[in-house]
Amino acid sequence: MEVQGLEVASLPALLLGGTATALLVLVLRWSGRNRRAREKMERAKQRREAALERMERAAGRFRLENPGVDPGTILSLSLAELTEKLQDDSLSPESVLYTYMAKALEAHREVNCLTDFLSECEAQLQELKKQKTKGPLYGVPVSLKDNYHNKGHDSTMGLVQFLSRPVSEDSVVVQVLKKQGAVPFVKTNIPQSMLNYGCSNLIFGQTVNPRNHRKTPGGSSGGEAALISSGGSILGMGSDVAGSIRLPSSFCGICGFKPTGNRISKQGMSSSSPGQKTVVTMLGPMARDVESLTLCMRALLCEAMFRLDPTVPPLPFNEEIYSSSRPLRVGYYDTDGLTMPSPSMRRAVLEMKQALENAGHTLVSFTPPRVEYATIEVSFRGLMADGGSTFLDKFKGDLVDPNLKEQITLYRIPNLIKRFLSFLLRPLLPRFSYICKNVTDLGSVKALWKHHGDAENYRLEFLAKWKALDLDVMLCPVLSPAVTIGYPGKLSIAVSYTVLYNLLDCPAGVVPVTTVTNGDEEELKHYEGYYKDRSDKLFRKAVEGSVGLPVAVQCVALPWQEELCLRFMKEVETLARNRN
Repeated sequence: MEVQGLEVASLPALLLGGTATALLVLVLRWSGRNRRAREKMERAKQRREAALERMERAAGRFRLENPGVDPGTILSLSLAELTEKLQDDSLSPESVLYTYMAKALEAHREVNCLTDFLSECEAQLQELKKQKTKGPLYGVPVSLKDNYHNKGHDSTMGLVQFLSRPVSEDSVVVQVLKKQGAVPFVKTNIPQSMLNYGCSNLIFGQTVNPRNHRKTPGGSSGGEAALISSGGSILGMGSDVAGSIRLPSSFCGICGFKPTGNRISKQGMSSSSPGQKTVVTMLGPMARDVESLTLCMRALLCEAMFRLDPTVPPLPFNEEIYSSSRPLRVGYYDTDGLTMPSPSMRRAVLEMKQALENAGHTLVSFTPPRVEYATIEVSFRGLMADGGSTFLDKFKGDLVDPNLKEQITLYRIPNLIKRFLSFLLRPLLPRFSYICKNVTDLGSVKALWKHHGDAENYRLEFLAKWKALDLDVMLCPVLSPAVTIGYPGKLSIAVSYTVLYNLLDCPAGVVPVTTVTNGDEEELKHYEGYYKDRSDKLFRKAVEGSVGLPVAVQCVALPWQEELCLRFMKEVETLARNRN
């Protein structure tokens, strides 16, 4: 029997051959995409090396021509001291820039924190010297997280599709920094996609924590934190969507601050999930001390920014609030009830609570409401309201960094299977089941609007509790100490302490106050967590081996109260230094 000239007996062989051909085509396409991705990454690595070689030559040339410059003296100055010497010309901007260039290269060789050299900084420096007036950040070298747009440079987010795509204009924040006299000179490393609190991508590699190379510096502003902690930058700019300034600052023992979402312009920034509104992204400064953060905020909150981005409320820095010495009414908690804190996290809060009381402040116990709901059903659901499709689009034609594979695998599972897994795993892994259920596509505009309503209602509930206790500020834990490399992608739940204040759109900052002791490490051996599930077991392993590493606390104020938050951070910093 024949069918259109073919023998029926030959059909199975034909179909089998067709299937094999189709599979071969898919394999070849996949192989081709991988090859092209690797070629792009290799070219990007070569561009970075060439840029850093130019940076090294420039720094070396300056050293040869200026043997009398003492790098140690310059590097030992705080930002306040440095700006004073630059303003009165007792230090030249050249001596400061080239000293920090050399130190940044030294730090990079140790921890792999740089992605680019902004070579135009040398020309900018010459133009700066011609100006009649000096801005408040005159001559201050500033490092920038990779996602800040700099004209003529890539903003890669650690992803192949953004390589060789130099942006056409500086971000508003970079423009304002330059107007205020600052000199952006390097860009720093991030985790692939930036939606992770590690710091690794397949283009620029793994950044390590300068305090312990087995540990991550945190993320997504991890390169910034590692560079500043290593002394290679005196002031850096990061961004924060679930703790991405506060976590690396905590892990590396520096100070970091995220303001209310729209207090600083976000124009000209790369994002892994543009359009996401539930969990508010913020930009903010990172530095060795709180006064440096404050100097940066003073400089940014200026007419130049309000003019460049009219959507930013024209609210200059309020000196009266920052300089006030009135006693504060401080809410505090040592656990959020979802992620059991490490022994050092809890101790840091309780010791600082006692120090604040001794200094004359009033401390009021506070229990944050429904943190599991706020973290998973509101925050995680908001971040993945499209089922992660916008986020996953960034990985097209790319290879996935091993540190993100567990995250990416979960997001790629079809919605129906996620819901089935959620049902199936509920008795054994209730937290993971809850997460599976809430990283699915909401499915309709109506469902999205309802979700936005749920987020707003939670904000009102939390803030009503805050106001009922008449609190000025909040003292609470931040994830500490630094976790071991490879764990952030498996422990997304541990951002519960930080993502809460993105959801609430509150200004928040972290201040290092102590270090992990042998006693903390011994107590950690008995850590079981609240759920005794895989995440709790991973958490204990992630923070093991941390004796001597820094531990921070988190300071929070109500929306638009940046000055009060910084004032509280300064108080905490002063008390911590007096104790140590």
